[in-house]
Amino acid sequence: MHTNPDKPLSLFGLTWPLFIDFALHFLTAALNTFMISHVSYQGVAALSVGNMVFELAITLFSFVSIGATVVITQYLGAKNKTAAKNVVYSAIGFNLGVGVVAALGVVSGASTILYLMNLPEHLLADGKLYLQIVGLCLIPEAMAMCIAGAMRAHGHTQQAMWVTLSMNLITFTGNLLLLYGWFGLPQMGVAGVAISTVTGRIIGMCIMMALFVKYTGISLHFPSIIRPQWKMLRKVFHIGLPAAGENLSWMLQFLVVTSFVGLIGDKALAAQSLYFQICMFILLFGLSIGIGNEIIIGHLVGAKAIKAAEAQMYRALKWGLVVTTIVAAMAAMWGDDMVALFTDEADVIALVAPLFILTLFMEPGRTFNLVVINALRASGDAKFPFFIGVSSMWCIAVPGAYFLGVHLEYGLIGIWAALAIDEWVRGLAMLWRWKSGRWQSKSLVSN
Repeated sequence: MHTNPDKPLSLFGLTWPLFIDFALHFLTAALNTFMISHVSYQGVAALSVGNMVFELAITLFSFVSIGATVVITQYLGAKNKTAAKNVVYSAIGFNLGVGVVAALGVVSGASTILYLMNLPEHLLADGKLYLQIVGLCLIPEAMAMCIAGAMRAHGHTQQAMWVTLSMNLITFTGNLLLLYGWFGLPQMGVAGVAISTVTGRIIGMCIMMALFVKYTGISLHFPSIIRPQWKMLRKVFHIGLPAAGENLSWMLQFLVVTSFVGLIGDKALAAQSLYFQICMFILLFGLSIGIGNEIIIGHLVGAKAIKAAEAQMYRALKWGLVVTTIVAAMAAMWGDDMVALFTDEADVIALVAPLFILTLFMEPGRTFNLVVINALRASGDAKFPFFIGVSSMWCIAVPGAYFLGVHLEYGLIGIWAALAIDEWVRGLAMLWRWKSGRWQSKSLVSN
């Protein structure tokens, strides 16, 4: 039994489960860190390094998931369910292979990875154990990302949300049992957190597979999964590789910018870390609207409903700007109070305070990026956002952050001002591209 595929997709109906889903994903690592911090600060350090490796692997898997979601939406919009099913099989099959290679690499090379990341010697044993156990769940995680993307492409964002919630509850319960030693079980420290995480991910993948079959009517045919169609994968890569490249470029440029903050001092680094976490929460609103809009645009482009797609993009952009501006205004008013929950260091709070005023300028620009870029990708126009994004990051954000923050000594406010300018430049460039109409000829289902 599955839902009616012809039911019109609602932006709000898609967006609110996406927001909760993404927020829960962000909370997973925070939950583990919070719980182990009550046992051992050394465990927190071992976890943080292991999680960095895990997140890098997730970024590697994500490009197939992003590309597959767009291609599936276009085929569904074109009423070509057979082709959509073949994309699902091909994406899962390819990511499964990548997941196996990544898991083998992490499990066998854990010591080398931690040595290269300069983990202190007395933490190597815990770090290696955590990385080897968590590395095992890279295989189900790679598959689950594609299945979740395919489910969202069919409009079933609530189901993916419930799976993420289930994974968090399983991880939380496992931590109580294996980290704190409830009911007489041994206190396993970092290993307990790793086992809880892996158990949650594996059970979550099984639930995701069952829900996917139920709600989409697509059976997971293993022979088709292990023989991916390269014709379909080329379409997936056309969208996914530029998207992954842009995300990787952003991570690298932010790493460089953070090194500039390090030149200012340790209090600036602490202030940056706290402010960034709050910014990530604000970003979730625009991101959820952007992904929900991407699903609708993909369906409309696949159906050749170009005028409807144009109207939908502007409607989503309007709501994105309204929502993020309201949330940014709330952060500007109460940001100091939020930071005070995490630190009582007056100098750190003083450094963060002016950044929340800058948020009022930066977040609407970021929303332009999140909504319009995803709309362009949904239409099949993926290369332009990549080239503009990389150019702006490395020609505006990075040199601008150094010039304003370090050379002119404006500190954090100068660095984040450069990042805000970068967001606006990219956002307005994306809007120009959309207005030009060149995306209208980029549909993947006619290729």
